[in-house]
Amino acid sequence: MAATSEDDSLYPIAVLIDELRNEDVQLRLNSIKKLSTIALALGVERTRAELIPFLTDTIEDEDEVLWALAEQLGNFIPLVGGSEYASCLLSPLENLATVEETVVREKATESLRKIAADHSPADIEKHFAPLVKRLSQGDWFTSRTSACGLYSVCYAHVSVALKSELRMMFKCLCTDDTPMVRRAAASKIGEFAKVVEMEHLKGEIIPLFNSLANDEQFSQDSVRLLAVEAGITIAGLLTESDIEALLLPMFRSAASDKSWRVRYMIADKFIDLQKAVGPTITRNHLVFHFSGLLKDVEAEVRASAANKIKEFCTNLPADIQEGVIMPNILPAVKELVCDTNQHVKAALASVIMGLSPIMGKDNTIQHLLPLFLILLKDEHSDVRLNIISNLDSVNKVIGIHQLSQSLLPAIVELAEDPKWRVRLAIIEHMPLLAEQLGVEFFDEKLNSLCMSWLVDGVFAIRSAATSNLKRLVSIFGLEWAQNTIITKVLSMARDPNYLHRMTTLFAINVLAEVCPPDVITKFMVPVISNLAGDAVPNVRFNVAKTMKKITPSLDSQTIEFQIKPCLTKLNDDEDSDVKFFANEALVLCH
Repeated sequence: MAATSEDDSLYPIAVLIDELRNEDVQLRLNSIKKLSTIALALGVERTRAELIPFLTDTIEDEDEVLWALAEQLGNFIPLVGGSEYASCLLSPLENLATVEETVVREKATESLRKIAADHSPADIEKHFAPLVKRLSQGDWFTSRTSACGLYSVCYAHVSVALKSELRMMFKCLCTDDTPMVRRAAASKIGEFAKVVEMEHLKGEIIPLFNSLANDEQFSQDSVRLLAVEAGITIAGLLTESDIEALLLPMFRSAASDKSWRVRYMIADKFIDLQKAVGPTITRNHLVFHFSGLLKDVEAEVRASAANKIKEFCTNLPADIQEGVIMPNILPAVKELVCDTNQHVKAALASVIMGLSPIMGKDNTIQHLLPLFLILLKDEHSDVRLNIISNLDSVNKVIGIHQLSQSLLPAIVELAEDPKWRVRLAIIEHMPLLAEQLGVEFFDEKLNSLCMSWLVDGVFAIRSAATSNLKRLVSIFGLEWAQNTIITKVLSMARDPNYLHRMTTLFAINVLAEVCPPDVITKFMVPVISNLAGDAVPNVRFNVAKTMKKITPSLDSQTIEFQIKPCLTKLNDDEDSDVKFFANEALVLCH
């Protein structure tokens, strides 16, 4: 019996060994994902004594298997007996942190950071800090890149002497010959700065940071761009005077860096930078550089900066907003309105309307409205959409009357453009416009425009116009639809042009989705029934298709006495297409 018991206890390990040696990658991966179950079967002592050493010795596999192992080990502390035994997990994770594949190293580092939180200060000093040292001094760059992410989690828990040693080792990583190591150091120096004492931050870390931010060795812009985000983090730890003395030169340099990627990064993070340095430095120094980024030679940089205009201006102190915007930001905005790059104009159009509440009614009418008009007439639909999507913010500042006088003529002009694709773009934006302007304004100014699209000469316009009706009913409600559009749509069933009669059916198809059964029965079914006798086969088979569409919404009496007789008649039609669709609809009725 004892032998049998011993065999049973060895079974989980034996199965794991067999599966990890299997040629099938998926089987090995599944085995790794079941590690927690195996550990539970073994118990904490045997997991520490047998499973962890076994995993430490088997770090040679496909990357996805190693990634899964690194992830599993990060959650293993309860399975090895709790925090006091957390150090036994360091060895396999240390091995994983040195492998060639980046995603495996990153996951191993993430798990190491996770289990570091469960180490006591004594265990950090005894087990974790030596691991950081070994990785920092590894022969291969892979271990040194992994080490960069571990300093911040152990620094605060070690002795003064060891802290000094850790700072020296981090300095070596920041000046490493391998660009990948310096890149890793640049990405982690910000979080390391958060745990370092202020005297060492100013005396040691910031000089290291500045060397990374000005990394010209091998022209590594990838190091410099990562330093931008770290610089913003460090700025949040310093006073304004310290920022001005220690970091401002670096930010200035980044804003005019020869690499567009670095300039893009500073533009992308400009709002975070603005918040970190405070209003005084922003007013005295950053406004100039922000204006420069808006005029950058690279479109990607201009687009990124343009996207931040509204937030940048909003964050300025209220007493200086107008004084900063009018001479510094507005001239750049006027240039961007006519930019040659579509994405730049789209980014600008998404935020420019937000300047209205900041600049006030008079400045909006004088300076911004002409720019809105230019963007509203832009050839690219996403630019126009971004303007139309934000009309409400302008409406609140200048009022609907002024808005209708200035922008509405441009919208109407586009809606009647000879190019059908331009008309289509406006149609697609109309529900959004209707929602922002309100029902009264829509009925007065735009309703007739929407109805005219239903009889447009281009099918794509008529189709989009019918889809519009459904969205307008959802916005303004059923009562509005009954009073305003349903009667007009149904009256088109008597139009001499068969295309317009077909449009009536298409409109009924979409309106039936948002109208209750009683409205469909009372208003729509009689019109459909009349069209069943139309002289044009295309109209008749669309009657059959429409009846099929609305049948699920109707009561049995309406189906039996109004829908079925029509379909039965159409089922005997001389046109084969009419018969086909009528038969399909009759099957649904039964």
